[in-house]
Amino acid sequence: MSETLAATVPTRVRGDIRHRATLVAGAAIVALVALAAVFAPWIATHDPLAQDLTAGLQPPSAEHWLGTDQLGRDIWSRIVYAARTDLRVGVLAVIAPALIGTFIGLVAGYFGSWTNRIATFLIDTNLAFPFYVIVLAMVAFLGSGEGAIYVTFALVAWVNYARVVGVVTTGLAAEPWVQAARGGGLSSAAVLTRHVLPAVLPQVIVLIVNDIVFVILAIVTLSYLGLGIQPPTPNWGGMIAEGQAFLTTRPWISLAPGAALVFTGIGFALLADGAADRMRGRR
Repeated sequence: MSETLAATVPTRVRGDIRHRATLVAGAAIVALVALAAVFAPWIATHDPLAQDLTAGLQPPSAEHWLGTDQLGRDIWSRIVYAARTDLRVGVLAVIAPALIGTFIGLVAGYFGSWTNRIATFLIDTNLAFPFYVIVLAMVAFLGSGEGAIYVTFALVAWVNYARVVGVVTTGLAAEPWVQAARGGGLSSAAVLTRHVLPAVLPQVIVLIVNDIVFVILAIVTLSYLGLGIQPPTPNWGGMIAEGQAFLTTRPWISLAPGAALVFTGIGFALLADGAADRMRGRR
């Protein structure tokens, strides 16, 4: 009966329902994490920085929902405050790369010729080195902390935006409606901002959502290595690193922030996937 019913539903409708479900599920997870970050002072049960050496390494209980770490700090409280830190840095760190990459892609794709050759050279030079090698080298050179993270990602994470926007803009520049805008006397800046940019903006938004996950994972990796967000500021990477020594005896110290990271990553991945499918469907 179910197979017969499914067969009567058009494939396009089933796909649209699946894409909507993916988008809604991703948006719900991201919204939940964002709300936890915003309302951290109200949902945290303890001060995330308060140490109580007499209550160290306690298992989950009514007093400490996810247990305590080696310094007696409440893990639940530190996780929700770490969400505030990691989300803030993850969102802010993609703004500069998105702006730089979109600008380079628009200019290179629209004008072509030598601008495209320069952009291609810069992109190829950047891609010649593994991403994490560049990030580690830059952070080690600039120093640890949020400021170094923002500068590092501004310098190395613009490449994907430039590549995608450049390809799309090259195709759009040959479209009749863009040619008509040119022939109508509009300046190149006006054509790019009024006609081309709105057309590439959906792709940029999908890239931004994808990159937030990537940046958060990079921040966690850097914090795990001691090059990211510095203690005592709560962050998931630092919490995972702090619990590594107790992984076999007190696994909740690392597993709880690790689960929060995975949950957040799944949410952003579903949101980006659903948004991309939705965009393709509309096109």
